[in-house]
Amino acid sequence: MSNPRNASADGVRLQKVLAQAGVASRRAAEELIAAGRVSVDGKVVTEMGRRVDPQTAVVHVDGSRIQLRDDQVYLALNKPAGMLSTMSDEKGRLCVGDLVMQRTELLNQAGRLFHVGRLDQDTEGLLLLTNDGELGHRLMHPSFEVEKTYTAEVMGQVARDVGKRLREGVELEDGPVKVHSFRLIDSLPGRSIVEIVVHEGRKHIVRRLLDEVGHPVQRLVRTAIGDVKLGDQRPGKLRPLNQTEVGSLYRTVGM
Repeated sequence: MSNPRNASADGVRLQKVLAQAGVASRRAAEELIAAGRVSVDGKVVTEMGRRVDPQTAVVHVDGSRIQLRDDQVYLALNKPAGMLSTMSDEKGRLCVGDLVMQRTELLNQAGRLFHVGRLDQDTEGLLLLTNDGELGHRLMHPSFEVEKTYTAEVMGQVARDVGKRLREGVELEDGPVKVHSFRLIDSLPGRSIVEIVVHEGRKHIVRRLLDEVGHPVQRLVRTAIGDVKLGDQRPGKLRPLNQTEVGSLYRTVGM
């Protein structure tokens, strides 16, 4: 881990910092700087001798923030059904914290990790874990309207007007809700598979929405948060987010 005191006193050359962050080779990083594509703390940098403190500098390349600190961790978990979205459980039930405790190298690097939002016990799919408090707070705050994509298996055949109703807004007991998008993926005997994108973070919001329009959910999987996608990640597996994914999350919440 970098020594913050040394880094702030001496700094590290910007092109070296970019290379260490995996953005590009040092030579390619120099070309990015010369082309005016790199900014530090909001100001474009074009000189090669610029030194920065990786622990405190805010660096963007082509408008995307680059994660420089080696003590910050960003993980994607494919949460299986039946697992609680908590770091511990007083009743001893299986929870996300049980998986994290098995990864001692992550705990040594990150210290304390927390989950960004929740998935209910029966819902599967993408859950983000980090120790970046500011990013986590913004991703959860409703004012940033972070898109969350779900695939749901529902009961019944979905009528053509269901998507229109959901996009225009459905009245629930705690207020109206609109979905960002809705599409039918597949229609099967007695059931359908749909994709729904919401900005909302209210409890059980997708299940309640689909139930309200007459299609109770049988299985629900969150497949994306912003531009971070679950893909073919196996249930119960953790993976680190890459630089592009972290940058996309920063961009989504204006950091």
